[in-house]
Amino acid sequence: MGVLNRLLSECIRDVDQLNGYLRLEPEEAERIGEISERYPFCVPPYYLGLIDPDDPDDPVRKICIPGPQELSGTGMEDTSGEGDNTVIRGMQHKYRQTALILTTNQCSMYCRFCFRKRMVGYSEHETAEHIHQMAEYVGQHTEINNVLLSGGDALINSNEVIRMYLDTFSQIPSLDFIRIGTRTPVVLPMRIYEDEELLEILKEYNQKKQILIVTHFNHPHEITEQAKKAVQVLMGCGCVLRNQTVLLKGVNDDPKTLAVLLNQLVSIGVIPYYVFQCRPARGALDEFQIPIRRGAAILDEARKLMNGQAKSIHYCMSHVTGKIEILGVMEDGKVLFKYHQAKYEKDSSRIFLQEIAEDQCWL
Repeated sequence: MGVLNRLLSECIRDVDQLNGYLRLEPEEAERIGEISERYPFCVPPYYLGLIDPDDPDDPVRKICIPGPQELSGTGMEDTSGEGDNTVIRGMQHKYRQTALILTTNQCSMYCRFCFRKRMVGYSEHETAEHIHQMAEYVGQHTEINNVLLSGGDALINSNEVIRMYLDTFSQIPSLDFIRIGTRTPVVLPMRIYEDEELLEILKEYNQKKQILIVTHFNHPHEITEQAKKAVQVLMGCGCVLRNQTVLLKGVNDDPKTLAVLLNQLVSIGVIPYYVFQCRPARGALDEFQIPIRRGAAILDEARKLMNGQAKSIHYCMSHVTGKIEILGVMEDGKVLFKYHQAKYEKDSSRIFLQEIAEDQCWL
């Protein structure tokens, strides 16, 4: 059994297994079982080990254990228009310069705030069968200068499939780099540093096309010695590492926690890039979203505690019309926004003011 298959086989996927780690109350166990019929859960033992079992408000617990609001029925199935932007099954072309590829529906851990909760965990089929059609599309659209291999989690693909994607897209001259979107360094770091074959693949293809690893740390407790080791070996392969964080109620929604997280990421070689407004996804909206005006205030206070590199973040929402940066609250109470990336040319770099209610969480 390979490293990946062994680690995935150890993941906790049912309530009885989970009870052995967290000593669930009967009512909570029943609730988790009910939720998991609609939104499955999967957590590696390593990540469960980061939870304080005596703290019901533990932030890591909130990230990975089903919460009471997930079946509220509120929220959107597709928050950013992914269906409308799909050009080939498994590939989206929303922004002019980027093709996004959903390489798999699988993750080693299902984050409870995931905006793809509608699809993650329900299929083992990969999109690799369409890879040549995707490559042909990218080659013909020379305005595309990078591809993002996402999912699910792109590093939960087999090494064979990862090699196939890297080999195919590294041969396209118009691509400047290849991005890999993954939470594996955070939730299952040993998949990286124990798998020599994976590391050799990354080293090999970094010689042909720069590989950027976009990872996803959300709380300082996730920056463990194991996570640091995964980051170090990825850098040793020539990868550039950047991070996107989601602003989450009950997890990182205070300035000190956010500043510690982003400062520590810089210290281990991961440069923060986005802090995302939590999307109004069905099964996540009532549990994790923070009002826009409060989020802007949190970011303003956190920046006072950040080093210069951590301040390179953009506080954005991934809207159907593009990534809209939330610049701040004006003196008259209106909020200033700017398109960081736009689906439509008319919105490119557009700045606008809008009245935002105190409890408003989305545009």
